[in-house]
Amino acid sequence: MTKKVLFLFSDTGGGHRSAFQAIQDAMKIRFGGAVEFDAVDVLRECKWPLNKQPELYPRVVNTSKFLWALVYHSFDGKRRTRLARQFIYRNNRRILRRIVAEHPADVAVCTHSVIGNPTFRAFLTLDERPPFLTVVTDLVTTPSFWYDPRVDHCFVPTESAYRRGLRLGMSPSQMQITGLPVNPHFINSMTTKEAARAEFSLHPDLPAVLLVAGSEGMGAIHKTVAALDAEPLDAQLIVVCGRNQDLKAKLEQRAWINQHRVFGYVTNYHEMPRIMAASDIIVTKAGPSTISEAAIAGLPMIISDRIPGQETGNVRLVTENRAGIYLPKPERVAERIREWLAEGPESLSQRAENARKIARPDAVWEIADAVWDWANRPKFARSRAS
Repeated sequence: MTKKVLFLFSDTGGGHRSAFQAIQDAMKIRFGGAVEFDAVDVLRECKWPLNKQPELYPRVVNTSKFLWALVYHSFDGKRRTRLARQFIYRNNRRILRRIVAEHPADVAVCTHSVIGNPTFRAFLTLDERPPFLTVVTDLVTTPSFWYDPRVDHCFVPTESAYRRGLRLGMSPSQMQITGLPVNPHFINSMTTKEAARAEFSLHPDLPAVLLVAGSEGMGAIHKTVAALDAEPLDAQLIVVCGRNQDLKAKLEQRAWINQHRVFGYVTNYHEMPRIMAASDIIVTKAGPSTISEAAIAGLPMIISDRIPGQETGNVRLVTENRAGIYLPKPERVAERIREWLAEGPESLSQRAENARKIARPDAVWEIADAVWDWANRPKFARSRAS
């Protein structure tokens, strides 16, 4: 009998969508036609101002990190989170109940922190509800919104995220440390450095430094490019601009000194793993998806930017495991890259090995198998307390 999986997410940043797509693709590979999928961007269905969050979020974190930090810390904490959840549910009760009624499923999987509890409360109004699972997509400093002691199961990426859940009332048996789900097509598309460089017409022997702005092209990456390309560098530069067309246009018009290649938005499932395979160092913001992918690719990381709050701990994860360093100033990034290149290939190889030690390439399979298991369990009857 075919089982139906409902994914609940929102496009505030690319990580929530990429997480559910990774699980979905793994389940397609593992279980084929035995499983069907549905997905709802819950915030877009909600009333103002929640329905504007997919557009507002990248603007806020790009233009005012102080404002975002203020918002983040204002709502983080057990009591404040409870009040925010109640406000969201009460103001969107009919919408959330309509969503769960119109999207029947054998299991619901939530990959967004803010919508988890309000949507779960809507499921509790059904005569029979499916198991409700949460996949935490922040690595270390996980917002308290992620943790609801009433959900059936919660997948967390790190030991730190697990301990945070315990402090917020989750039971040990309720959580499972898996790592962050990385799409199986990303892993399967990895190739040799030689093949990747040939595919993208890169120099076969020059070390390659990859600069990534994330799917939305966040951060002032053009300043880092300017610092790196200020003088001849014994390396080639690769820049991935994401959906930021203005950034791509500026870089294409630049009078470059060093060999380079500029990409716009690239697919996570084919181009990005091959671009990473072609590279020796990555310069990126502290996004959880990019860090997880770079670790699988064995790329030493220079974290040049972070979103305060949920990405603060990601920096610590990278630096404490010697998988990379945090340097927010473009000039310092350029200096350190020159130092790393001067140390030679053996040093880069050791840094690459450190990065691989924090990789969790099997996370997506572990989660996919667990979701399938929950989909095959009986539904829960509505309790009088609900």
